[in-house]
Amino acid sequence: MSKIKDKRIRNLFLGLLFDAIGMASYLAPGIGDMLDVFWAPAAGWLMTRMYKGKIGQAAGIVTFIEEIIPGLDVIPTFTIMWIYTYLLSGKKAKKIIDI
Repeated sequence: MSKIKDKRIRNLFLGLLFDAIGMASYLAPGIGDMLDVFWAPAAGWLMTRMYKGKIGQAAGIVTFIEEIIPGLDVIPTFTIMWIYTYLLSGKKAKKIIDI
């Protein structure tokens, strides 16, 4: 398997895991919102590490905002970013198709 495909799969699984962690705050009503105070900066930082460059920084900010605002935890920002990066982004999608 090529390095790019390995990275795609790794980022997909990590994204699904991180989205599940973010949504887990609904399992503990009251306490979950308090945990979001710690998870929001961590999620933003993780997003910038998974996706480099300005797009990763923008996604990190969006992820932080989505996690810190109560009620928005249902938005799977890591999965949306994966779809954008590997399926919708013309430059990267062309690279993957060429391989």
